Amino acid sequence: MVKTRNNITSVFIIILVTIISQVLGRKHKLNIRNDDRKYFPISTFGFYRSGYLNVDVSKFKITPANADKEFGFILEKIANPYTENRSEKCQLQNFQENDTLVQHVFFIFDLKNKQVYLKCSNDTAYLHVFKGKENLKQMKNIEHLKHLRDHELFHNNAQRRRKREDAVAPAGIDDGTTTTTIRLPTEDIPSQLCNDVKINMTQEDDYYKFKFVVYVAKEKEEGLYNLNFHNCMNYGPLDVLSTIDMSLQIEEMNPDDNYLSAGEMPLPALYFMMSLLFFLSACFWFFLLKKSKDPVFKIHYLMGVLVVIKSFSLLFHGVNYHYIQMQGVHMEAWAVMYYIMHLLKGALLFTVLALIGSGWLFIKHVLSSKERKIFIIIIPLQIVANVATIIVEETEEASQEHAVWVQLLFLIDFLCCGAILLPVVWSIRHLQEASQTDGKAAVNLRKLKLFRHFYIMIVCYIYFTRIIVYLLRITVPFQYEWLDDMFREMATYVFFVMTGYKFRPATNNPYFRVYDEEEEMDQVLTTSGLTEGITQVNQHGIKKSSVEVEVFEDDEEVNLLHTQESSHALD
Repeated sequence: MVKTRNNITSVFIIILVTIISQVLGRKHKLNIRNDDRKYFPISTFGFYRSGYLNVDVSKFKITPANADKEFGFILEKIANPYTENRSEKCQLQNFQENDTLVQHVFFIFDLKNKQVYLKCSNDTAYLHVFKGKENLKQMKNIEHLKHLRDHELFHNNAQRRRKREDAVAPAGIDDGTTTTTIRLPTEDIPSQLCNDVKINMTQEDDYYKFKFVVYVAKEKEEGLYNLNFHNCMNYGPLDVLSTIDMSLQIEEMNPDDNYLSAGEMPLPALYFMMSLLFFLSACFWFFLLKKSKDPVFKIHYLMGVLVVIKSFSLLFHGVNYHYIQMQGVHMEAWAVMYYIMHLLKGALLFTVLALIGSGWLFIKHVLSSKERKIFIIIIPLQIVANVATIIVEETEEASQEHAVWVQLLFLIDFLCCGAILLPVVWSIRHLQEASQTDGKAAVNLRKLKLFRHFYIMIVCYIYFTRIIVYLLRITVPFQYEWLDDMFREMATYVFFVMTGYKFRPATNNPYFRVYDEEEEMDQVLTTSGLTEGITQVNQHGIKKSSVEVEVFEDDEEVNLLHTQESSHALD
């Protein structure tokens, strides 16, 4: 058995490494073969000023070779990742210069003349598009010299005219190696108009290759950019679809050699901070369990283990993002550790919630057959959901499987969220029935109230982390995309704290209140019209009115844990 588990673990780690090695952070390597899609996304990235996009197409071929319609890349500047700008017609043939919603740069492939020519909307007419990183380096050097020059001119007005006349810069770049020089203007970086750029292709056998660099030189050009591929030959009814083969490498970078998108830059610090917060909270929880004079159950320790695993998951996630930020690629060891913790956290979270909702160990030791079936379903679903999350994060947007995994992840997550509520619903229903039949009305109503609170907490947590966070992401500007991660983690932390407070091992917890038979008989339900005002006398001759019972039911913070309730309390 141990050998089998070790083999399964080894295979799982190999699968993780294989998945991670398919994509290198923000340095993408795509190999697309026999693809007949009319449109597919390639990458999405938020650029600050001085950021750049480098695209190197090493192999491109379209079948049939005598393509008579347009195909190529479209670089879009959009408001947020979910901006929809799709039409039934091919966008490469539906160029609109005055489109205010989305700003376009079309890279149209002309295989016959072995060129890529550009069409740019009005707002992107001055976007800097070069034919190689050599020109990009020259542009950055010019920017650096211009910055130094302006700094010197600020302190030395006598040299202003001479420095303006001496400064030179390349412009009108016509190929990857040759440049011409003009005098450097005082206010702007020189470049030819975007529409005037033509990129040469070279052909080897049946494949074409070329490269280009898009440089964000001005503040007004900052934004979130999508790079997509469109094949206009496959729009509309066709008997035979055209297919493409393409191998390309993409590099995206922001200023200060930062490979993270603008909306991702704060994420490493955020994950490190939240990891520390969860870890300190776990230590405090274990301290409370150690010092508690009241009964501590196994599920209390399981709750603490969940918080520790969540802390390590965030720690490894932050380290993973840190290496992407610095090198543009994953460090596989840290990535594997993060995904292992991510899998454990996801499965353990829903398991703990289901155990709490079913009342396991708190008020009964044995799960019912329905509850056991839920666990048999929910744990495999959570494992599949977390594997799907890993694949979605690590699969390139351009791959055909990406969209399938995104839809599958949404479906599985929806099923898990629905399944986690079933044990709580069953417990609530059982308590409602028991409050009317077994003579323990006050006890059951108090438990029922707490179950309802827990149910509302779970619904709010699921609603906030799945819907509100999504709405937040599509609303905020591109540089604040990290806010959705922050609110998701903060909501998770608040949910953990509230759950721990509700079900802590303490005498003032109504969930653990146990009564003896005399108390149970004396505190029956008295809120109906037939029983209102009725008093009862116990063996000691003490009267208890219905009003006293009602007041006692509404008080959640008195005299609560004495002994554990029998295992058949909810049967």
